[in-house]
Amino acid sequence: MIQIFGTAKCKATRAAQRFFADRGIKVQLVDLREKGLSKGELASVARAVGGVRALYDAEGARVKERGLQHLGPSEARIAELLAEDPLLLRTPIVRDGQRASVGAAEATWKSFADAAKGK
Repeated sequence: MIQIFGTAKCKATRAAQRFFADRGIKVQLVDLREKGLSKGELASVARAVGGVRALYDAEGARVKERGLQHLGPSEARIAELLAEDPLLLRTPIVRDGQRASVGAAEATWKSFADAAKGK
């Protein structure tokens, strides 16, 4: 099953939901305000998207709220920050098993949708 990690207020997350709904594909929405990714999920998604730095929303409002915009944290520190505060993640994270995308990535979503239809 395809999972979308994001928040209800996030336009890109709503776009991902709409993308799959328009194609008749059921998804599981995980609201990051309620539940984050486990360490294992975070590591798996990071591997799929090219590392934890790709998951870190360095330009996001949450980074500014926490005063992290000028830090330039290391990969290890980013992993710690994302594990403790899932609102620092770039959204949406769309995950299909071991494959994942971060941000608005319609081409990748299309490949997930095609695979889901083929199952």
